[in-house]
Amino acid sequence: MFVIIGFIVVTGCVLGGYTWAGGHVEALIHPSEVLTIGGASLGAMLVMGSPKILKDLIKSIIGALKGSPFNKKAYGDLFKLSYDLLKTARKDGLLALEPHLNDPHESKIFSKYPRLQKDHHFTTFLCDGLSSVVEASMSQEQLHDLLQKQIAVMEEEHHQAVGILAKSADAMPGFGIVAAVLGIVITMGAIDGPVEEIGHKVGAALVGTFLGILASYGFMAPLAARMDLLGKSEMDFYRTTAAIIEAAIGGAAPKQIIEQARRVVCSEARPERVELEKMLKEADAAA
Repeated sequence: MFVIIGFIVVTGCVLGGYTWAGGHVEALIHPSEVLTIGGASLGAMLVMGSPKILKDLIKSIIGALKGSPFNKKAYGDLFKLSYDLLKTARKDGLLALEPHLNDPHESKIFSKYPRLQKDHHFTTFLCDGLSSVVEASMSQEQLHDLLQKQIAVMEEEHHQAVGILAKSADAMPGFGIVAAVLGIVITMGAIDGPVEEIGHKVGAALVGTFLGILASYGFMAPLAARMDLLGKSEMDFYRTTAAIIEAAIGGAAPKQIIEQARRVVCSEARPERVELEKMLKEADAAA
């Protein structure tokens, strides 16, 4: 929502200042300039990215418009889900987790938290990590290294999508200049025409430069920065999940593990201690 509001503010202030100074909005409407700049930018993205990266870019843009899903409620669901799983392991043994980890979409524990259950990447990360704990196939240090490498791969994939948008934003003023030069070429071809016609063509050429700069600094660069910020919040969520998985090897009490994980969550999404205790009581009551 804030992204959309920001775009409205940018557009409103730019056009508002322009019209206040006596400009006419219709003078800025030149579809040929939009086609030149937008088409060149799209073509550059196709050159820079693979199909997967471009799909990730589209998903990231949609996610940026929607806002971060990794808020306090998401962390609450993570803590309650982890608590349920750890409590089951402590009560019935680690092998009792296997049915839930092998098929989380049919698990009664995961089904309590549909938001997380529908996130394929999250369920795969959590289930694979806890499966290593159940199988006792590696030490805590080895598991830590493995989980951090998985997170690093996800982080790199996210940066690739953001990087394409950021580089395209850097190129937009250049594409605007290309459109402007083409407009001047057209103007020179009609240099012996009426003054009004020449003025219109020069104005259209300058609009190309304007659109390129505005698209870069007013929309694409801020959107890339927003996507980068949301990517960081996602990786923080996975790091918290990794901390819970790693702590499970040590055999600490479920509440202690969750409390330790709560303390490393950013202040914006971190539930207070009283809130966490209430969450865990709710999880106990729903068991």
